[in-house]
Amino acid sequence: MKVMPWILATFVSMAVSAQTTATISEPSEKVTISKHIYGHFAEHLGRCIYDGIYVGENSTIPNINGVRKDIIAALRELDIPNLRWPGGCFADTYHWKDGVGPKKDRPAMVNRWWGGVTEDNSFGTHDFLNLCEELGAEPYLAANVGSSTVQEFTEYIQYVTHPGKSPMSDWRRENGRDNPWEVSFWGVGNEMWGCGGNMTPEHYADVYRQYATFMTDWSNTDGFFRVASGANVDDYHWTEVMMRDIPKSLIEGVALHSYSFVEWNEKGSASDFDEAQYFSTMQTALKMEELVTKHSAIMDKYDPQNKVALVVDEWGGWYEVEEGTNPGFLYQQNTMRDAMIAGVTLNIFNNHAMRVKMANLAQTVNVLQAVILTEGEKMILTPTYHVLKMYKVHQDATLLPVNFESPTYTYNGEILPAVSISASKKESGAVHISLVNIDAQKEHIINLSMEEFGAKQLTGTILTSNSLQDHNTFEAPEKVKIKAFSKMKIKKGQVEISLPPFSVVVLQTE
Repeated sequence: MKVMPWILATFVSMAVSAQTTATISEPSEKVTISKHIYGHFAEHLGRCIYDGIYVGENSTIPNINGVRKDIIAALRELDIPNLRWPGGCFADTYHWKDGVGPKKDRPAMVNRWWGGVTEDNSFGTHDFLNLCEELGAEPYLAANVGSSTVQEFTEYIQYVTHPGKSPMSDWRRENGRDNPWEVSFWGVGNEMWGCGGNMTPEHYADVYRQYATFMTDWSNTDGFFRVASGANVDDYHWTEVMMRDIPKSLIEGVALHSYSFVEWNEKGSASDFDEAQYFSTMQTALKMEELVTKHSAIMDKYDPQNKVALVVDEWGGWYEVEEGTNPGFLYQQNTMRDAMIAGVTLNIFNNHAMRVKMANLAQTVNVLQAVILTEGEKMILTPTYHVLKMYKVHQDATLLPVNFESPTYTYNGEILPAVSISASKKESGAVHISLVNIDAQKEHIINLSMEEFGAKQLTGTILTSNSLQDHNTFEAPEKVKIKAFSKMKIKKGQVEISLPPFSVVVLQTE
């Protein structure tokens, strides 16, 4: 029995062999793994923006217009394709006009969602869009629908994108920016089923239609990629209503949010956890396979031409905050468990690239499953960062089908598929294979057939460590890092790969 990777999460292998056979082949239909699957998310939450990305122009920490240079350099290394901002829940309380103009004149507000702290609006639209230019990333603006108006939204679009003379573009020029920015991605509200207004899907569909109708770039009505606020985890009715009630001429994407955790009300420590908690977390992480499959099936029914993208613009691990930190700041450590979440989730997205065209890890710095943590002038890269760096080779490459039967990871009588694989091919002909073994105890051997590609030599990298709880600290910033991988043999297109427990491996043909 051969199992395609996109049904891997529901597959239970009956094999007891220590070795697993996998075959990679050329696709019958070309599907591109969009680079935008590797997007990130930066909300005005805790120390993500302030004391994270942004330290201010007068900081002794080296910066470009107040943004840390070391963070810019680190994110460039990831080839970060897009960045979502300003939220999150914050987006539907944020009024963009408060964040432009002279910083000394900007009004303050209370961040009612995240810690009740005073927000001085010193990091606003110019700061964010200029940061995206520094990163070479496309901005993804989440607009305020929950507490704003259509007029405020259309004025925002005009301020940001209008090249000619208008009240808003003239104001932009007064504030120091002559040319407009290129902004295609717009989220029309956020979590409208919850913090965005506790709306029913039917009501929000009408609100979305109204907002989307008034979106135009004054020269090309097809210039924007509009994303409807989507379902919370397995709310399939929400997706049904979005696809049924919104004309395809008004929508380019439907969002989905899902986080990985031990239990929603008992999330546990980010770094002090046992195998039972690890197994439970991986159960929720692997449920992404089921979610993407079922939401995609609904979208297929209403959009057989595959014109509307599934946009998973919030995903990642969620645990209790670190001891002694503000509960509203969602600051948590990042371990090899998070590397496992990142590896399997990205493999799922890659293998569903026909429908999943965009995704955003939550969040970039100092919040939830961050790729970067800061403490004063210090900065560390997390295990999740290293997975994103290893996987960037898949961006805009052609998806290659992988057929295999996963061995199982068994704990306390429950089982999960232990191994996850995705593969892609660059225009240069180079093939990349990403493999994840989530088994906390066992090495698994994969016999990989690549005869179609005539591969004679492979190189590889690996991310693993001595303990699932291992993580990088400001005292030991390189405890977990990428290393060369050599536990493989290749002969006549057949590759034997030994995957250590809780490891992420990426291979490349030479």
